Amino acid sequence: MTVLVYGAYGYTGELVVREALDRGLDVVVGGHNGTKTRGLGIQLDVESRVFTVEEAADSLDGIDVLLNCAGPFTRTYEPLVEACLATGTAYLDITGELPVFEAIAQRDRDAEQAGVVLLPGVGFDVVPTDCLACHLHDRLPGATHLRLGVEARPTLSGGTLATILEHVTSGGKVRRDGTIADVPVASNSRRIDFGNGPKNAVTVPLADVSTAYYTTGIGNIETYTAVPEPAAWALRFGEPATALFEFPPLKRGLQAFVRSAASGPSERTRQRDRVYVWGEATDGNRTVVSRLETPEVYALTVDAATTAVQRLETGSESRSGFETPATAFGAEFVLELDGVEGFFDDGEG
Repeated sequence: MTVLVYGAYGYTGELVVREALDRGLDVVVGGHNGTKTRGLGIQLDVESRVFTVEEAADSLDGIDVLLNCAGPFTRTYEPLVEACLATGTAYLDITGELPVFEAIAQRDRDAEQAGVVLLPGVGFDVVPTDCLACHLHDRLPGATHLRLGVEARPTLSGGTLATILEHVTSGGKVRRDGTIADVPVASNSRRIDFGNGPKNAVTVPLADVSTAYYTTGIGNIETYTAVPEPAAWALRFGEPATALFEFPPLKRGLQAFVRSAASGPSERTRQRDRVYVWGEATDGNRTVVSRLETPEVYALTVDAATTAVQRLETGSESRSGFETPATAFGAEFVLELDGVEGFFDDGEG
């Protein structure tokens, strides 16, 4: 099986390529910048292919899996998905962008007819939370409400910051009775024990508002992140100022700046930092709580994305259609990753 990593010269893309090569995978590096793409190919002694996302269909000959690491993914997913459907190539990406999951989910029938799997979100967003949602549903199959949350201290790469700027004006999102609803950012707050003591947390529009619904069928979903109280106030009352980012030249200029200025976490940080993931499901009478502790965000993304490619390579049955990580590989997929010991379950929570 040959995998083409698109956006291979970005911070995360290069880490994924190096890990895939260490695991013995047949890797082709791809991207739109010829100098960077060919330079990485020469450095790693692998084939390189230079193309824009609009030219992808003519550049996937001999490729079994396309792993998209080029964000913001709202700008890259659609032509790459179209190319994969046209060429019979499996599509994976590491997005955490809620609109991308919703859009790719709508291509489920097209992917089934083409015999192609569409599997977005094989990075930190959304592997741990998606697997935790599936685990909670297994514990309480009749759950009607699901809440998920993350406590992390990430040092962000330029690509991640550019993606955040892409969606900064989108506001908050929750799922109510099966439908995604707009709400203010940080509209709800609560104290959550993510696994290392109670922390202040607020609602933010994590991608699980989309993916957890497809994984579990639970119609009411909220997602949280741990933030200090002053930061929560800033999120609530600073939202009107984000209207400035509707001005395209300002947004593009800031995205270009953060891409050049932010280098991402060091190897020491990736090896040292830990992330805490929490989930709660209820049916109105009973509530169950489960937690995960995982490696640092980018470290887990590299492991999860590479492992997902390997799972497709060794899978006993062919897959097609839209999948989430947990529907594709099960709740315990996250437990296959280095540094994830298991689910920590509470009864009533």
